[in-house]
Amino acid sequence: MTPPRDDDVLAPDWRGVRLHVVSGKGGTGKTTVAAALALALAHGGRKVLVVEVEGRQGLSQIYDVPPLPYAERKVATAPGGGEVFALAIDPEEALLEYLEMFYNLRRAGTALRRMGAIDFATTIAPGVRDVLLTGKAKEAVRRKSGNKHVYDAVVMDAPPTGRIARFLNVNSEVAGLARTGPIRSQADAVMEVIASSLTAVHLVTLLEEMPVQETTDAVDELTASKLPVGGIVVNQMRRPLLAATAQAKARKGKLDKDAIAHDLATSGVVTPNGALVGSHGGVLVDDVVRALAVEGAEHAERVALEQRERDNLEVLHRPTYELPFLADGVDVGTLYELADLLREQGMA
Repeated sequence: MTPPRDDDVLAPDWRGVRLHVVSGKGGTGKTTVAAALALALAHGGRKVLVVEVEGRQGLSQIYDVPPLPYAERKVATAPGGGEVFALAIDPEEALLEYLEMFYNLRRAGTALRRMGAIDFATTIAPGVRDVLLTGKAKEAVRRKSGNKHVYDAVVMDAPPTGRIARFLNVNSEVAGLARTGPIRSQADAVMEVIASSLTAVHLVTLLEEMPVQETTDAVDELTASKLPVGGIVVNQMRRPLLAATAQAKARKGKLDKDAIAHDLATSGVVTPNGALVGSHGGVLVDDVVRALAVEGAEHAERVALEQRERDNLEVLHRPTYELPFLADGVDVGTLYELADLLREQGMA
């Protein structure tokens, strides 16, 4: 039975989704979002698996645990007794597991690894590699103990938006490699999950031109491939520091410099001779005012740019969630705060 939700938390937008795929342009923080989403989904006693497929060990760094092996390890506890497990999917180990499962060739697979044949196979047939990676996530989604799923949800820290549709659409990737047989059967089984209502592909972006454009392109590609587009997470949000009227003046270079100087004086940071308190070089208030006016103009221009990109995202008509810019970076403590924000906005 699902535990009751707090009254101040929205009903989740993705009820029924069991595989949450998280993608985004490099540098947007998709791994951080995947880790926070796993914690959010585990809230209230649920058991969640978060997997990475790129071999970067990004999850281990964020959760502050040793490098992840090709095995499911507990990495965090969520409020209410929930548990987060993590797995770094290694293509080589996944292939050996595949050979044992379908051909009983584990020992032969070990010999192939010594010969370098596994690297050769996954290099010349990258579609097979993607089948192995997505297949492991699919297996975790379907896995049961008795009549109950082992995991309430699975989160995948997926490849960047530039190749997410190709990565997930494994049927088309293996079409020229295998029309029948175990590889094709595995691809079909993967697509039964990924192309269904059990899956949502969430996209992480910043309010910048290139990330927003890649997000738009990814939505188009996923839609064309008939893959389920999820929500959009706008990461590293910065709140405007100026009122709307002041922002308009700042963009035009018309901030009231006398008012800025007056505020500096009344705040006690200016000496009687018009220098900045504590400045060894005798920095004058006029210099500071000019510098602040320039910073104000740059900030106002940034705010206007972000609003234009926000408008571009609204055209996509997808649920949107916002996470703040964290000046001190992300640690385990702030990861829980991000998870709470995702829950408050209804993502989990």
